[in-house]
Amino acid sequence: MIDIPVLIIGGGPSGLMLANELGARQVPCLLVDAKPSTAFNPQANATQARTMEHYRRHGFAHEVRQQGLPPDHPTDIAYFTRLTAHELARLSLPTAAQAVKNIRQMSGSWSAAELPHRVSQKYVEPIIRRHAEKWPGVDIRFGWTLKRFEDQGTHVDAWIQPTDESQPEIQVRTRHLVGADGPRSLVRHQLGIGYEGATGMKRGYMGGQMFAVYFRSPEVYQRIPHARAWMYVAVNAQRRALLASVDGVSEFAFHAAIHEGEPADDWTAEDARRIVQQVMGCEIAMEVLSVQTWTAGHALVAQALARGRVFLIGDAAHLFTPTGGLGYNTGVEDAVNLGWKLAAVHHGQAPEALLSTYALERKPIGHRNTGYSRQFADSVGLFPATEVLEEDSPAGEAARAQASTHLNAHVRLEFNIPGVTFGGRYDGSPVIVGDGTSPPPDHPNVYQPTACPGGRPPHAWLSDGQSLFDVLGLGWSLLVLSSTPSSDQVLTAQVEGLRAAAQTKGVALNVVTVHEPGLLELYEAPLVLVRPDHIVAWRGHGVQDPSAVVDQVLGWRL
Repeated sequence: MIDIPVLIIGGGPSGLMLANELGARQVPCLLVDAKPSTAFNPQANATQARTMEHYRRHGFAHEVRQQGLPPDHPTDIAYFTRLTAHELARLSLPTAAQAVKNIRQMSGSWSAAELPHRVSQKYVEPIIRRHAEKWPGVDIRFGWTLKRFEDQGTHVDAWIQPTDESQPEIQVRTRHLVGADGPRSLVRHQLGIGYEGATGMKRGYMGGQMFAVYFRSPEVYQRIPHARAWMYVAVNAQRRALLASVDGVSEFAFHAAIHEGEPADDWTAEDARRIVQQVMGCEIAMEVLSVQTWTAGHALVAQALARGRVFLIGDAAHLFTPTGGLGYNTGVEDAVNLGWKLAAVHHGQAPEALLSTYALERKPIGHRNTGYSRQFADSVGLFPATEVLEEDSPAGEAARAQASTHLNAHVRLEFNIPGVTFGGRYDGSPVIVGDGTSPPPDHPNVYQPTACPGGRPPHAWLSDGQSLFDVLGLGWSLLVLSSTPSSDQVLTAQVEGLRAAAQTKGVALNVVTVHEPGLLELYEAPLVLVRPDHIVAWRGHGVQDPSAVVDQVLGWRL
């Protein structure tokens, strides 16, 4: 029998990220996944800026940014009637190389440590896995399947077996089990937890059955007579689809709408060539690497994200239509939220009750983000693509002009989303100490930096070139913000009180004193307590009862 603190079921981005969060905090865990290895298909194709900041926290954001498209490849999103015909709209975005330079000069909504990166999940997963495996006590086993589990109250008993059944079942005794096993989650089904929300939404695009093709063709870029992009979206009456570059050279992920009555489940590689050529508007030579069907039109969240000692993260917890690229990114933040809490409980820094705040904080985010994804899908998918769009006539020109107006507005709605990326908040959480202030309105395309407790701390670049987030690290941090060293002395007693209160709970508080122009005004308080998941837990000009603050943020008052 294996006895281990945490058992993770599922080796996608959320499960692997949780293994990193636990491993970095010296919590042993076992991760099992029925697949032979990490993803072969491209799957998710966009890593949002907040996710990149979390990868930066673990020291591998630069490795992720080196993957996928070449550093000088444009990351534009562009819309066409056919990919070889009329261009309708375009959002120009920086290359990977430009992103690293640009981020240091950006302010306002895009004041961040990282910009988004257009990279397929198949490249990201091996990096997260490699970093998870470097931690002592992290055991990752692909090719293993969860058979069943029983929550015994004081622990969970689970049984796992090699997927090929070449060996007998092994019993695993674990303190906590986490289901990161996707939309068809065995863990969620055994718990008897269903999804709630909207499903079955029908749209001309991104609503209903979709046909996915992963293919290789060096001819694609040669045939498209337009400025290069990362994502190409076809808008016409015959076939609506998107084509995303996987490697910037010859590999592409393709997703097309399936019409009512089309037998897409039986489509072969030859059908894939036919559908791709409809969208291209010409014939191309291509090697089909994989085909599959999937369903768009979901905006679902599990009815409960936890039951007893069992938790759900990633697609097991919520199911998205991929507009906005929010599913994978929301799953990573699930892991970030749950990871530090499991570690705090395991090390005795917090009571078991702290884990109840995982669902309290993350379920509203699931509803928020699936709602935004649905809004984006409606914006593009309900736009009518008529035959007139492709006519070489005054009526065709007028239709294309109308489409251009709509799609240029849409592409900015869906792909310039700092508010969605940075604006997720845990207002009302019992482990956030409110200060009576209210956060700015939640808007998908606008993010107003605020240190109002419950959200991401405002970012700044320090005079030595470091990101403020780099000095916060992986643990609890206390930001001490002042304009002069003399004012630090006034805060010394407050700092020592909070440090001592944290120490009584076994928490080593990382005190970060920063003298930077404008930072005190940005944070609106000289003392800011930042959680391990880089969320402001408390801020103030002073603290009368440090133990009360520490007890609340660690869940001792639940």
